[in-house]
Amino acid sequence: MRFDNLRIGELAKRTNSTVETIRYYEREGLLPAPSRTDSNYRMYGANHLERLSLIRHCRSLDIGLEEIRTLLKFRDAPEENCEDVNALLDTHISHVTARVADLRELEKHLKGLRRLCNATNKAKHCAILKDLTAEATATTCGKSRRTK
Repeated sequence: MRFDNLRIGELAKRTNSTVETIRYYEREGLLPAPSRTDSNYRMYGANHLERLSLIRHCRSLDIGLEEIRTLLKFRDAPEENCEDVNALLDTHISHVTARVADLRELEKHLKGLRRLCNATNKAKHCAILKDLTAEATATTCGKSRRTK
């Protein structure tokens, strides 16, 4: 299968992207500008397909655009030492670990809320709604209160 001379719609389809996303990555300098036809259509090659696939994969790993920019810089300089790539990934792992811990705390909080009500009541008697309202009021007044 040839991957040269792809129009933007075909590139989008092959990479599970949108045309707008491809244009955005071009504007951001993550994806090189494609050649143009005489009628000004963008024409992409195998290098665009590979690079966009890498960008999309990095995004699926929740790697941010600045980090992707750094990774691409090293990918484009294959003789460079990859120490900074390792450090970048270590930093990303730390952020993910912290987010997972935050999500576990959120899960505990939500389960605590759910334990407040084991029966069907009228909304005016709903312990979950009362607790959520009390939390919102406490947060608005500068106090944080969480159900564990």
